[in-house]
Amino acid sequence: MAVERSFIPLRIAVLTASDSRNEDNDTSGKLLVQRLTDAGHLLHDKRIVRDDVYLIRAALSVWIADPDCSVILTTGGTGVTGRDGTPEAAQVLFDKTIDGFGEMFRVLSYAQIKTSTLQSRALAGVANGTYIFCLPGSTGACATGWDELISAQLDYRTRPCNLAELIPRLLER
Repeated sequence: MAVERSFIPLRIAVLTASDSRNEDNDTSGKLLVQRLTDAGHLLHDKRIVRDDVYLIRAALSVWIADPDCSVILTTGGTGVTGRDGTPEAAQVLFDKTIDGFGEMFRVLSYAQIKTSTLQSRALAGVANGTYIFCLPGSTGACATGWDELISAQLDYRTRPCNLAELIPRLLER
């Protein structure tokens, strides 16, 4: 008989990359904060930065260097326009890329937005023992990403396996 596991809350940071969002109209950032706290996780920090590769990278780097931050969720900047730079900001920081996240995100998004999903450059990876999930800026995309993929993988009780249970081993060399 399987042993019942207890939920382990993780400290999660939320970053919104946008030239037009602020604390009043950041619906996607608010949704992610609400979802993670409703799930029982702890908000480590929340920031909004302009859609600038270096500002995004700087914010990510602060949290990656903080041993108390286990996960970073970003929203915005994953499209194909000239100002969309979240993938370029995050990817160079990754020690490992979690290819399946972007692939599965686009599969799930196809059911909702059809071929428009090919414009999404959603991605995930691990940097210095911290998971980073980069989601599009739309509230619907953030809900899909959290509800369909991220929440179960950050829940230690998810079987047969989950990303949360790997946290103690992420810095193995």
